[in-house]
Amino acid sequence: MKGKVSTVVAHVVALLIGVVWILPVVSIFMVAIRPIREVLHGWWNFKEFHPTLENFVEALNHPTTPLGRGLLNSFIIASLAMITPVFIAALAAYTFARFSFPVKTYLFLTIIIMMAMPQQMVAIPLFRIMINLGLINTYLGLILVHTAWGLPWIILFLRNFFLTLPIEVEEAARVDGASDFQIFLRIVLPMSLPALLSVTALQFTWVWNDFFLALLIIYSPDKLVATQRLVWMKGKYHTPWDALCAGAILVMIVPVIIYAVFQKYYVKGMVGWVIKG
Repeated sequence: MKGKVSTVVAHVVALLIGVVWILPVVSIFMVAIRPIREVLHGWWNFKEFHPTLENFVEALNHPTTPLGRGLLNSFIIASLAMITPVFIAALAAYTFARFSFPVKTYLFLTIIIMMAMPQQMVAIPLFRIMINLGLINTYLGLILVHTAWGLPWIILFLRNFFLTLPIEVEEAARVDGASDFQIFLRIVLPMSLPALLSVTALQFTWVWNDFFLALLIIYSPDKLVATQRLVWMKGKYHTPWDALCAGAILVMIVPVIIYAVFQKYYVKGMVGWVIKG
């Protein structure tokens, strides 16, 4: 009986936490799909309820910062800043997992330490480096920064996952005359598909939701990403809360779709975090 009571209490607490967590999202959604006059006295007021998509259209075609262009900019940057670090990190992770070389341990510890470095700590030197390289206010500059920032955690993730793979398969391929790169490309990568899809989805979501690095590097109105444009939709004298909430939903829905598509791979890929090495 005591075990059943504990289970019920745990489920109730989890349900309450879930409701508290989802309530702000529900409120934003309600404001996004209704005319502003209907939510002036609270989104929970349903005396009038006329759902509409006008707020989403207004957000996508905002007169000063159209979110449609921002979504396209974010997709381009997130896609390129997702593919590049995953491929580079996979090569590095396989090297750490399968080969021995001088200062290997110290180099890996350096990568771990880099994961703990906050973005604010390197903001000023990073800004100066981008200026000196002529990459400020360019997509290439932002993609390179996101690539560099994503490499440490992706290397750690994939290195730990590669350690779980049976080395006998690689040794058999090596006996048959396969080179290290062929083994990596034709055996290791296909076997690591769950981990690769996991880090790909996480890196895409991270870059998509980024605001700080984009704010640091991008400033031209036509190059602003989606998260920046949401901020600029808030006017100096007037804030269109209905369009702003609709824009927030549009920006939010992309990571949700990514998670829904790759959900089954997360559990398989996350095993890499808990394996000792």
